[in-house]
Amino acid sequence: MIWRNVIALCIASGLVAPALAQTAAKPLDKAVLMLNWFAYGEHAPFVLGRDKGFYRDEGIDLEIQEGRGSGVTVQAAAAGTVTFGLADVTVMMKAVAKGAPLKAVGVLLQRTPAAIVSPEGKIKDPKDVAGKIIAITPGDAVTPLLPLYLKKIGVADSSVRTVSGDAQTKLNAVVNNQADGLIGYTTEQGARLPDIINKPVTMLRFTDVGVNIVSLGIVTSNETIKSRGDLVKRFMRATTRAVEAAQKDPKGAIDVLLAAYPKMGLPDAQLRSLQYSQALYSAPNALGPRPFQMNPALIADTLDVLTQYGGMTASERGQPTDYYTAEFLP
Repeated sequence: MIWRNVIALCIASGLVAPALAQTAAKPLDKAVLMLNWFAYGEHAPFVLGRDKGFYRDEGIDLEIQEGRGSGVTVQAAAAGTVTFGLADVTVMMKAVAKGAPLKAVGVLLQRTPAAIVSPEGKIKDPKDVAGKIIAITPGDAVTPLLPLYLKKIGVADSSVRTVSGDAQTKLNAVVNNQADGLIGYTTEQGARLPDIINKPVTMLRFTDVGVNIVSLGIVTSNETIKSRGDLVKRFMRATTRAVEAAQKDPKGAIDVLLAAYPKMGLPDAQLRSLQYSQALYSAPNALGPRPFQMNPALIADTLDVLTQYGGMTASERGQPTDYYTAEFLP
């Protein structure tokens, strides 16, 4: 009883409160999120959530790692070397079809940002693609969609010439007038190219002609889902909060991103990237207005495309539930 009174007196006087608070505080769960690429505007919500304490509010100490392509991120998430990955869900689906033990727990971009991006005046409209030179990156997530896009617009594959290279080479080909346009993303090349060439660009969006396929989402291993389901739920709750905060104030989110990555530069391009990304957060028949509330039927649509154009065989296809779950969404 005496000791209780002494402790109460010490707490009231502030002598032991910090120590007691530290002892009582529950340790944060460490989690690592690997991005799909080097940080740029599209990634602002995650940095905003980390730096504004949204993840800490959920008991998560979040580390964000830059990526080197969705393939690398998917491999890291499947192996458990990172807790979560932000990756192109189509890349993950093809890996899962080959036996990779992971799943998407939230799809942020419910429509693809794939587009043919060209300097204004080079390619005026979809039909004008015929006879043009398009820069591509073989093996990336978007190039396999080019034949589908050409079919949708009624242009023969044989009428389009392509030049190949990695992401930077592809961009350089357009800048140096070696190609009329490139196949890429509105959120990346479409956002950056205007500042690089100092003129507007034309973006022929694949979604405009009915190419229905999902894009970026949160992926994690089956083991994490099984053994750390509560962490997954808290992560998705914090991430939803961060995405919604960035929707309310895109410029503020970009300011936080640029403060975290001061060498990034091109603030206007970063803001465009985020805004182009935000325009793809929802698709028709979404299950709700909040981010990630995707209709699972989109996974089935994506499987249709992958089996026809993405190199997935019918025997590998499986069911939408093999690739996606909504059970951890707030």
